[in-house]
Formats: sequence, structure tokens, C-alpha cells
Amino acid sequence: MLTVITRSVAETVALGERLGKLASAGDFIALTGELGSGKTHFARGVAAGLGIDRSIPVTSPTYTLMNVYEGRLTFRHFDLYRLEGDQDAAELGFEDYFHGDGVCVVEWAERLQSLLPEERISVAFASLGGEERSISFVPFGVRYESVAEALAAP
Repeated sequence: MLTVITRSVAETVALGERLGKLASAGDFIALTGELGSGKTHFARGVAAGLGIDRSIPVTSPTYTLMNVYEGRLTFRHFDLYRLEGDQDAAELGFEDYFHGDGVCVVEWAERLQSLLPEERISVAFASLGGEERSISFVPFGVRYESVAEALAAP
């Protein structure tokens, strides 16, 4: 596991951008953490790393559940806050997107339970007060172990 402390929104976005630059087709990034812990800021960074035009607002799809953006790879940004659990996600057909040729970033990924892909990188956010965040990366699978190693490199 790799843990990074960010001290500002800009640092959280920049860390997400580093991950976005490392992303490959089919990647699944599972974000967990309390409200206001930095998940959406991080997702904005992933979008930037995927080459999505910075003038396009990347917002949390709390009510639409999924937003799609085009960049170097298709970026599917999910927010599952309003779902009760994996049954809701299954009924909406979200799993069809999880194994596609784009990159999926899922906020509130803990709501997927049994639908979480076996291979993924899980990113846990914790607020440390003010804009300071603890962001922990847990890789599941060889591909994501190499991604975590690349993130750890200076």
C-alpha cells in the first residue's frame, strides 16, 4: 500500500493527474472516503491526465450517476452515493462499463460490493483537517502493483 499526504486541493488534483497519465484502457479506479474527502478533485486530476480539455467541467455525477468524457481514453466517472448497494448498480447495467476500453473512476466504490472488479486500484481518502488529505492506494493485480510503484517513484 502507498499512502500520500496532500496539503491542498491543487496537490490532490495533481496526484490524480499522475494516475491519469499512467492509466490504460480497461483500468478501474475505485475511490472511497467520506463526503468532502477529495474524491471529486482527484477525479478531475485523472481526467486531466487522460487529456480531457481542462475547460470542460468535471463534476461529480451524483444525480446522473455517470458522466462520460473523451480524451486519450474514454473516461467514465461514476458517483454511487445514491445507490443502496451492488444490486442497484447491477440493475442499472453499470458492470458493462467496468470492463470496457476506457477508464472507470467510481466514487463510493464500496457500494459495489460483489461487483468490484477483481483487478483494480482502490484509493481511500481521509480528511486530516483543512485541505490536508491522506490518500492510500491499494493495488489488486500485477498491473495495478506497477501503477502504484510508478506513483511512488519521485
